[in-house]
Amino acid sequence: METASRRANRLAQENSPYLLQHAYNPVDWYPWGEEAFRAAKEQDKPILLSIGYSSCHWCHVMERESFESESIAEVMNRHYISVKVDREERPDVDAIYMNFVQMATGSGGWPLTVFLTPDQIPFFGGTYFPPDDRYGRPGFRRLLESLAGAYRDRKEEVQRSTEETIARLRLAAGWPAAPGELNASLLETAASQTMRHWDPSHGGFGSAPKFPSAMSLGFLLRYQRRSGDEEALQVIHSSLQGMARGGIYDQVGGGFHRYAVDERWLVPHFEKMLYDNALLARLYVEAFQHGGQDEYRRVACEVLEWTLREMTDPSGGFYSALDADSEGEEGKFYVWTPQQTKDLLGDERGSLFNDFYDISASGNFEGSNIPHHRYELEGFAKSKGLEVDELRAQFDRCRSELLQERAKRVPPGLDDKVLAAWNGMMLSALAEAAWALDHDGFLQAARRNARFLADSMVVEGRLKRTWKQGSAKYNAYLEDYACVAEGLLALWQVSGESEWLDLAEELTLQQIDLFWDESEGDFFFTSNDHEELIVRQKEFMDNATPSGNSASCLNLLKLAILKDNSGFRAKAERLLGKAAKSMGEHALAFGYWLQALDFHLGPVAEVALVGEPSIRGKLEGPLRRLYCPNKVVALARPADEALSARVPLLRGKGAEGKALGYVCRNFACRQPADTPEELERILLEMA
Repeated sequence: METASRRANRLAQENSPYLLQHAYNPVDWYPWGEEAFRAAKEQDKPILLSIGYSSCHWCHVMERESFESESIAEVMNRHYISVKVDREERPDVDAIYMNFVQMATGSGGWPLTVFLTPDQIPFFGGTYFPPDDRYGRPGFRRLLESLAGAYRDRKEEVQRSTEETIARLRLAAGWPAAPGELNASLLETAASQTMRHWDPSHGGFGSAPKFPSAMSLGFLLRYQRRSGDEEALQVIHSSLQGMARGGIYDQVGGGFHRYAVDERWLVPHFEKMLYDNALLARLYVEAFQHGGQDEYRRVACEVLEWTLREMTDPSGGFYSALDADSEGEEGKFYVWTPQQTKDLLGDERGSLFNDFYDISASGNFEGSNIPHHRYELEGFAKSKGLEVDELRAQFDRCRSELLQERAKRVPPGLDDKVLAAWNGMMLSALAEAAWALDHDGFLQAARRNARFLADSMVVEGRLKRTWKQGSAKYNAYLEDYACVAEGLLALWQVSGESEWLDLAEELTLQQIDLFWDESEGDFFFTSNDHEELIVRQKEFMDNATPSGNSASCLNLLKLAILKDNSGFRAKAERLLGKAAKSMGEHALAFGYWLQALDFHLGPVAEVALVGEPSIRGKLEGPLRRLYCPNKVVALARPADEALSARVPLLRGKGAEGKALGYVCRNFACRQPADTPEELERILLEMA
């Protein structure tokens, strides 16, 4: 039914793309807020809380089957106050009720469907429910009637269970201290545990569904550099190559899909998330620095070029996600038939392309084809009597032509809200890629994004969570502060523009004031002036993104050096101490923590490059080229007294008319280098 013939509900006043998808449902939806809670109390109705996000496939399915159904909507409207939440706008709400569903059922996911008392306390929950009984799941229609009856007829029983529920949720919201030794043996234990999950046949960890695990692979890169472990190198390369050559990677347009539903990276869940691509772009840049493989450089560039082409607002902010579906079908936008490619490329080029990318008449996905590498490029080129570079250039032209043709298709839905944390991650990726790959376009994009964050997402001195079409809303969460500060620090270290260091420090100090729990030595997820929810959450495990605590830990370690701040260092050490036991026992869930621990254990190279930019560039080569993740870099002009006053590492360094590089450890510096060769030698000795 066309939306023009429907009546809008309250969600039409929201700006979340996910909430707007439901604005013309016959359900009398409320957004999360006091209006809904007041209505539930006044009408003595339970709350039906439905949480999802715009690119969630099964959220779309449940909407089509249930929320667009007049008969099911009538039951919802009669018995419930129905509330819709975008989990990406309100991760605080999502975390509480996801914990409940996981405790109650043993699993979770989205759409998240939870039934609450008017006081917001959950009493039943699950994920996707079909409209009628099937798949071994109760039908949503029957469930609605049954729970409404239970709430009406056994209200005292429902309410008696709420105290126990709150107690369990409070326990789940905290992080019991489990201190352990912070030493290199912990890194070894964690690496060994991580590698036990390796799939040697296809790379990655575990079996289907298979996720990219960028943070764990980033940890293994650091561990391999530290230890020289050859198995770690195999794990890294098999995983990076498997992903880059598989269907999880968009071979035509660049960018990674969310995960693969099989163990060999062929069939993805087709949504594309900004955060996945930010983390993976950084990983491939680091892998290129680590081993020099051009394939990794190409992938990193393609991911970032896709971001700038398809995911960038004119303001400089980055959009959140592309949907898995287009025209109601998952993956339709991305698949090809042999005839489609031949019609575009011609028989000869089309046949060559189809052979390499496994595009066949029988198909590899529901009668069509997901492009992926069927062969190793070098062996395939040899079999065709072609030079590798010649074949690669030919395939680049083919992919460019296919991309232009694909742009004529109906595209997947775009979630065009801008989230602070995810933008911070992409800012880090762009800054680090600009430096390592000497790419000015990426540096300019990073600057535009940082300017956008500073001007549009810091409102009256407070960082905001989300922005869309000129409007920023919701006070930021811990992960927003941590990831934005990390991105700003990355940009400062490659641009030397002190504005970004100052803002990173300002946000970190504000974060400590708003989120730090002095009694426990960690950070809450929500600020101390946040809306009061039934519990105040803490987030510790690294999930699809770094936890706010692990990203904060790494920021504090870097700022402790740059600002010579013992308070920052003490907080970072308290955080690491709390995480130590978990890092050793659950390594795959603590990949970013392990990167922070590797940095903490050092050695850390403290590098000051001083000289006018026009002559300083010659010394930057080793820093750009070498894989040296445990470092802080300060770029400065000579005699910049204002900056030197804020960055102790720069004090007393530099000489007019010269470019000098200082490599220090604990503020004890070697003799300055004035040639790239000398600087590289010192870096290799000290880092």
